[in-house]
Amino acid sequence: MTRADLPLMHEWMNREHVRRWWSDAATPEAVEARYGDAIDGAEPTRMFVIEVDGVAAGSIQTYLLSDYPKWIGDEPGVAGVDLFIADESLTGRGLGPRVLAEFAKTIVFADEAVTALVAAPEVANLASVRAFEKAGFRRERELPGERARELLLRLER
Repeated sequence: MTRADLPLMHEWMNREHVRRWWSDAATPEAVEARYGDAIDGAEPTRMFVIEVDGVAAGSIQTYLLSDYPKWIGDEPGVAGVDLFIADESLTGRGLGPRVLAEFAKTIVFADEAVTALVAAPEVANLASVRAFEKAGFRRERELPGERARELLLRLER
């Protein structure tokens, strides 16, 4: 992802099916504040645009838990992942699990030091929970979450 993608991120994050779960970046300034430093490399989160047939279709990011120990603790060798599918017509068709599985294999686990990948969608986001489970993630426990209860899911190498 580059700064040139920020207007698209803003547009995506204001789509109802995305905003429902990602409600923190409603203005262009908020999107830039949230993602600009990561795009510039000033934060350790790595951000990517999901493409389907050469067309931008969503966003996925990864980070090491050790870089954000206040979230669920500093567990060496464990990375986190977050994603959304921006085109609602592509949801519910197996794209999420395919993206997660490929991303884990080619990006996250390409780093030999990473032994597990975790995610924490809101408990109420059943479609997201199912997508992670279809990609091989297993349920670990519930967490308080920023806005609502979250379900910690884990994929081992």
